[in-house]
Amino acid sequence: MEADASVDMFSKVLENQLLPTTKLVEEHLDSEIQKLDQMDEDELEQLNEKRLEALRKAQQQKQEWLSKGHGEYREIPSERDIFQEVKESKKVVCHFYRDSTFRCKILDRHLVILSKKHLETKFLKLNVEKASFLCERLCIKVIPTLALVKDGKTQDYVVGFTDLGNTDDFTTETLEWRLGCSDILNYSENLMEPPFQSQKKFGTNVTKLEKKTI
Repeated sequence: MEADASVDMFSKVLENQLLPTTKLVEEHLDSEIQKLDQMDEDELEQLNEKRLEALRKAQQQKQEWLSKGHGEYREIPSERDIFQEVKESKKVVCHFYRDSTFRCKILDRHLVILSKKHLETKFLKLNVEKASFLCERLCIKVIPTLALVKDGKTQDYVVGFTDLGNTDDFTTETLEWRLGCSDILNYSENLMEPPFQSQKKFGTNVTKLEKKTI
């Protein structure tokens, strides 16, 4: 009986919390429907044209990204190739890896997924054994390292797995969150809350290193 009473009390509290939110949503929908009802044919036609134009622009942007190598996780042959890659794309994630480092392979799996999800960002990988000059220029000493490049300049680095919960078992969402903290991809969730528990909140204190031109 006591358990049933607790369940009933919880249900009532939940209902009282949800009712105002539900009412606000309904009022917003009613308002939007009313606006549509009050539109004449010319206004509806203009609204449809704006939506179609937005869809056309989004499709054009998608095709432009794909033509520049977005949408896939690619290896570039040498450090010389990265200069053109970052020149033609606003946002670039470059994984500096070594074949013998097993944690690089862990990152590879997550980056493949994110490259397909975030077309706005170009995802590359570069073997450090072919990039001694660039590694020295960018002060890359720990492998794996992700260089986050925006408008041709390194905005930030993800060094090892420290910012990812300090574990090899971090999720793709955790890496997505970390990249979102640097605005190198569009992250729609709460940046202040890392997608892992019992860890330090990195959302507000991610270390920013000196910006350097690639």
